[in-house]
Amino acid sequence: MPTTAWRGHLSFGLVSIPVRLYPAARGKAIEFHQIHKPCRTRLRRPLFCPTCDRIVERGEVVKGYEYEKGQYLLIEDQEIKKLAPESGGSMEITEFVELAEILLLKGLGNV
Repeated sequence: MPTTAWRGHLSFGLVSIPVRLYPAARGKAIEFHQIHKPCRTRLRRPLFCPTCDRIVERGEVVKGYEYEKGQYLLIEDQEIKKLAPESGGSMEITEFVELAEILLLKGLGNV
């Protein structure tokens, strides 16, 4: 079952209807690796750097995205926090669509 993207309630006066929204499409997930910051080498478990041939401290570890084999773009936690969207407790409905439009998009024709 897909993961819920948002949960909330639609309220009309005294009536409250629980709602769950699911993503219509899923993009490729981005995976980060643990990188030894001084030499930019991907770490093994336990936090061992094969380039420096030693166990590294947590303070020397950063996240990295592998864009080419063995090449990493280093990413700081603050950068990830800046990219994360603000989540709100309310969602605005801008328009409704007819059920027939949804069924046509799914290829179910007239039901």
